[in-house]
Amino acid sequence: MPMDLSFTIVWRLLLASLLGGMIGLERELHRKPAGLRTNLFICVGSALFTLLSHEVAVRFGVPNDSARIAAQLIPGIGFIGAGAILRERGSVVGLTTAATIFVNSSVGMAVGAGMYWTGTYTALMCLLALSILGWIENRVFKSRVMVFRITSADPEPSMKAANTALGEMKLQMQHFQMYRVGGDFVMEFEADVTHVQQQHLLSKLTGLGAHCEIVPHEAARE
Repeated sequence: MPMDLSFTIVWRLLLASLLGGMIGLERELHRKPAGLRTNLFICVGSALFTLLSHEVAVRFGVPNDSARIAAQLIPGIGFIGAGAILRERGSVVGLTTAATIFVNSSVGMAVGAGMYWTGTYTALMCLLALSILGWIENRVFKSRVMVFRITSADPEPSMKAANTALGEMKLQMQHFQMYRVGGDFVMEFEADVTHVQQQHLLSKLTGLGAHCEIVPHEAARE
């Protein structure tokens, strides 16, 4: 019987596992649902199914039908991606993970079809998008509810500075409260801010000599 495992197949599966693992590691480091092993398996599986699609068609004498198995990967990957999308506290999370799964399957198919450079380029482009664009998105565009606690002997300047800064950024102060601890006043409020807005507000408040503490809304309520 002929050996069905060739150097080409071994190389393609190894490359698929490497590229899929690279993308999965980035997701794993950011604590996403589909991490290292999930993305590695998706990429290797897509590569193997693409190989099988061609090999089965050739062995059974229907070379013109070599894309039949590979064509079924897209709806199958869509099913896995849908499982990564969740609703959490009124918002949808996991869309990026689902899109990563979709792209990762195409990387595996490219490697399985022998398009090594195309698969490698796509994987590297995906990694750059996840890291660089993710960093920009988190710092500039993505906002989250933060709790600001300002401690000072005189609360009036801090309150005025906070209102002015929030007004400049067109943000609203939520759940404001003030209480006294010893000889100081503690002013606490929430605001839905990006990282850049958070740093701007922090600089305005600390410039007055007040002690400012910023914690995520979830951590503040635990």
